[in-house]
Amino acid sequence: MRAALVSELGSPPTVAEIEADGSIEIVAVALNPLDLAVAAGRFYGGHPPLPYVPGAEAVGRLDGARVYLFGEGCGVRRDGFLRERTDFPPELAVPVPDELDDATAAASGIAGVAAWVPLARLAPVRRDDRVLVLGASGLVGKIAVQVARLLGAERVVAAGRSAEKLAPLTELGADAQVVLDGEGVVERMRDACGGDGPTVVLDPLWGAPVEAAIEAAAPKARVVNLGQSAGPVATVASAAVRGKQLTILGHANVSLPPDERRAAYEEVAAHVAAGRIRIERETFTLEQVANAWQAQAAGRKAVVLL
Repeated sequence: MRAALVSELGSPPTVAEIEADGSIEIVAVALNPLDLAVAAGRFYGGHPPLPYVPGAEAVGRLDGARVYLFGEGCGVRRDGFLRERTDFPPELAVPVPDELDDATAAASGIAGVAAWVPLARLAPVRRDDRVLVLGASGLVGKIAVQVARLLGAERVVAAGRSAEKLAPLTELGADAQVVLDGEGVVERMRDACGGDGPTVVLDPLWGAPVEAAIEAAAPKARVVNLGQSAGPVATVASAAVRGKQLTILGHANVSLPPDERRAAYEEVAAHVAAGRIRIERETFTLEQVANAWQAQAAGRKAVVLL
């Protein structure tokens, strides 16, 4: 059968014939920063033995029904889903709402759960919360802005490096935008959040952006980190954490128990199906997997249709 193969770390996958089979027909695979990090050798959990099939999430057909697939180390510790067929534990397959097309159903998974769990469960958004979303121009950030608004936040602020990319987030529910470059970032964060700073920070960046957000944060704010796109290390002042009584939490989709991950996907998918959360994505064929890889690396959500 046809599949995409990563043969060398740091290089995009190529299409090849492999000897394999499976009971599940794959119809769509959403690419993620996780896939690129694994294929570059930058993921803290390592990578499967080379060559390997990438793709950590997919939509497939099992006994005629569409299901969402994620977990069991697929695309991280062993071959992933970027192939025409695969085997996967049926009990871990999650039914996909009829209202969602294949590409949207696949794209709603990792990104949707990464935005939903921190804001709905780890640091539940309350009516009086001022939510600061770092890296808001990426898909996780865009979904997080919508989730914060959906959950009733008093104020939602989108932060990122490009004013041009942040501007459309007003339509998704952001009350204000903060450009992370230049002087006065801390003051701009406080002002955008109403003067006293954010009470919830969603952080897929780490590095300098979270340092600024912690300095800008209101007393007893909750900070949830789920990535390190801006750098693996941040210098956090003890006085800020102690003096403000901050709570700093970590989230990783791969660490969620299967039942919690399933419930989170079902909740996100229901909101997407009802039009309460919008998912932007681009589609590619398997033969265009290198182009899909480049699009994802450029920050555009790529979905490969098989």
